[in-house]
Amino acid sequence: MSMTRAPSRTPLMAAPVSSLGRLGSWSYRHRRLVTLAWVIVLIVISLGGRLAGSAFKDNLNGGTSTPSQQAASFLQHNFPGQAGDVAQVVFQTAGAVTAPRARARVTGTLGGLARLPRVTSVLSPFAAGGAAQLSPDGHIAYGLVRFDASGDALPDAAIQNVITQARRAAGPGFAVQVGGAPVEKVEKPQFGKSEALGILAAVLILLLAFGSVIAMLLPIVTAIVAVATTFGLLDLLSHAVTVPSFAPELAALVGLGVGIDYALFVITRYRTALRTGSAPQDAVVTAMATSGRAVVFAGSTVVLSLLGLFLLGLPFIYGAALGAIIAVLLVMAASVTLLPAALGFAGLGIDRLRIGRRTAGGTGGFWWAWSRRVQRHPRLTGGAAVAVLVLLALPFASLRLAFTDAGTEPSSYTSRQAYDLLAHGFGPGANGPLVVALRVPGPAAVATLRADMARQPDVALVGPPQFSPAGTAAVLTVIPRTSPQDAQTSALVRSLRDTVVPRATAGTGVTALIGGPTAASIDTAALISARLLAVVAFVIVLSVLLLMAAFRSVVIPLVSAVLTLLSTGAAYGVIVAVFQWGWLGGGIDNGVTAPVDPWIPLMLFALLFGFSMDYQVFLVSRIREEWRARPAGSRTADSDAVANALARTGRIITSAAAIMICVFAAFVLGDLRVLRVIGLGMAVAVLLDATLVRMVATPAILQLTGRANWWFPRWLDRIVPSFLTEIDSADQAS
Repeated sequence: MSMTRAPSRTPLMAAPVSSLGRLGSWSYRHRRLVTLAWVIVLIVISLGGRLAGSAFKDNLNGGTSTPSQQAASFLQHNFPGQAGDVAQVVFQTAGAVTAPRARARVTGTLGGLARLPRVTSVLSPFAAGGAAQLSPDGHIAYGLVRFDASGDALPDAAIQNVITQARRAAGPGFAVQVGGAPVEKVEKPQFGKSEALGILAAVLILLLAFGSVIAMLLPIVTAIVAVATTFGLLDLLSHAVTVPSFAPELAALVGLGVGIDYALFVITRYRTALRTGSAPQDAVVTAMATSGRAVVFAGSTVVLSLLGLFLLGLPFIYGAALGAIIAVLLVMAASVTLLPAALGFAGLGIDRLRIGRRTAGGTGGFWWAWSRRVQRHPRLTGGAAVAVLVLLALPFASLRLAFTDAGTEPSSYTSRQAYDLLAHGFGPGANGPLVVALRVPGPAAVATLRADMARQPDVALVGPPQFSPAGTAAVLTVIPRTSPQDAQTSALVRSLRDTVVPRATAGTGVTALIGGPTAASIDTAALISARLLAVVAFVIVLSVLLLMAAFRSVVIPLVSAVLTLLSTGAAYGVIVAVFQWGWLGGGIDNGVTAPVDPWIPLMLFALLFGFSMDYQVFLVSRIREEWRARPAGSRTADSDAVANALARTGRIITSAAAIMICVFAAFVLGDLRVLRVIGLGMAVAVLLDATLVRMVATPAILQLTGRANWWFPRWLDRIVPSFLTEIDSADQAS
């Protein structure tokens, strides 16, 4: 097949002034105006977000087409008084809960809750029909508090009033905890601890990489400004779109990681240009025209990858992805405007307040020698790297996707303590009852279905039916034997829908829909799983096409995609081992092993494919530059290009990866389990990508493929757009 003509090999030179170079020059010359503009934007958006307040919504429903949503709509129409959310107020007593004194305290507490705003009814365990709310051991009881609205229509203040007043009744020998979906909604983690730890780690790594306090401060300030602005925007956007409560922390995780990394690459290139004798303004132009272009390319890839999540059709995923997208866009904007302005203020003094000795850049040194070792035995080293990745990925085969319940929350949360009390007193299924909505011709038609459901081995209890005033609708409450996140509960829902209900209602005129929060989570998980392949295919194809357009190569994009798939699979394997199998003990998973929320692997996949572009672009662009600069006819051009490129980029890629790893790993110490899972997965994936993939497998494979790395057929050259062909990469950190 015909090939495009190889680019002429010319000596390395500064890239021509591009649009980004001109933008950097303008920002340098108007640095006071640019800085003032960013300060004004930050203040206005933050103030606007604070005044408007946040309206985050943790509605995980998969849309009106799911059976659980149809059941919810049916109940809202036929049982408007029961359409509101329900909280459980759980009591545990040292003596018998039925003793006169304990009974009086329970009754008094629930009576006080019934008078609170937005509470429509309270069912006491001592009222008629409440006997099932007394545990067999006689020490645990619970009351049901029903609100007048559900989901995000119920104000947080109303829920908090119930929690506060109920907890106030606790005393020695009389514990009171409050659980249920509305309580979980208002129990939000304390933000700030993870971000502070990540920033502190980044400060230390930047000091080691730059050896300068001033050079260290610029990436930190740039990232913080972008992330802080993102917080304000998310507060405002939450009033218009569904933004989950964890979106700000997810945006911080992404924004801090890429923001510090992007600034690190730009500042490294700027300092290198200064050492070659460039004036500060010319150094900014060079940095923007080279590393700045790589930053925009890598950031745009992250954004485009995250857009693939919109294929899921789930509003809460839109909000989470939107938060991460906004963070990356603001980080890119700050990197090409605010950062050049800050470099203008620093000028030649960027290396003042030095710590340690200056490290010389260029070829040679540890990374050059490392590359040569890898290249001398490419099959052995490359094979070993791939084998390690495959070994780490093996637990991925046991991945189970399901929404986790309150049992995975921190033990300090009242919802977690209420969950544990209910599970202890009534069985784990009491935390996730199924609601069966029935359209019936008359009261007698329900008995057969109730009896069939009660006979199922995984059903602990089927409550008595409640009928609508017209007698044409009814509702049954089914208590499973297993917890909401247990695989047996999912199997029970499928069995009831596919077998039990059709068999029991055949010819009776009864129509049954199974709903409730547990069924809704199962439905949403199934919807996400059904669309998983579409998102994965979108991200992979997009990444391959972008790398083809950037480097005019077929082999390099395909190798990159395969290696990124392996490192991502390895990260998934570690997640399964830690959070499903509990290999690191109870500290990291709140003492409970559980499945992985179904949206997390897709979010990780989109982010990791985007992040992998950072290192791929900076490494391969330098390899391409070195390859073009070799003398014509050189037999070792391909091998030398890889070794020299790794020598120039190895230290900076390692520093950038270390920053990302520390920022992501800091979120493992937070309260929110979903962010613990994401933080660990991203930290592991970046560690593997920057070490085994970029520093071992990539040089080994490129050594084996040789000149074929730059093969690009003419027909493909005509249809694939060309951009970033003159990109330079960041030089070695000083």
